[in-house]
Amino acid sequence: MTALTLQLPPNLQFTDEEFAQIVAVNKELRLELTAEGKLIIMSPTGGETGNRNFELYLDLGVWNRQNKLGKAFDSSTGFKLPNGATRSPDASWVRIERWDALTPEQRKKFIPLCPDFAVELVSETDDVEDTKAKMAEYLRNGLQLGWLINPKDKQVIIYRPNLAPEVLQSPTILSGEDVLPGFVLNLQQIFT
Repeated sequence: MTALTLQLPPNLQFTDEEFAQIVAVNKELRLELTAEGKLIIMSPTGGETGNRNFELYLDLGVWNRQNKLGKAFDSSTGFKLPNGATRSPDASWVRIERWDALTPEQRKKFIPLCPDFAVELVSETDDVEDTKAKMAEYLRNGLQLGWLINPKDKQVIIYRPNLAPEVLQSPTILSGEDVLPGFVLNLQQIFT
């Protein structure tokens, strides 16, 4: 997906409420806000990417319902990261203890934390380097496990705290490791 970045004056900063209002009146757009105050407008996904996202949500959702260890989220969910950015991973998950610590009001707005687990699924028009930078940003803000999945190259980059990203070529499955115990993603539906 090609993202359009709207440059804003350096001294223009949005409050959480103002950004939420911009999102509310532009429901047809997926918007993110960088830590530097740049507004990113993301286009809708194409059919193949939409289907891959759905397969990923389905597998994560079934695992989450069975295990009840946290809350899973789709790509329309905004996370207000500690660095001030508001980001929307393609799929994400938060441990139940962290979710339960949020107030009812915090749960209704952009979630004020970094997910424990996040996936970015590269579409045909995504810039892979931008997506890598986004994954590194999640990691700097508290991510415990991240997957950057590139179906075109059949490649996965795994992100973990205090470790260099691990590049896997043509893996058949991915493990949720100790972050998502027992979760296994079969990549057959993603790579076909």
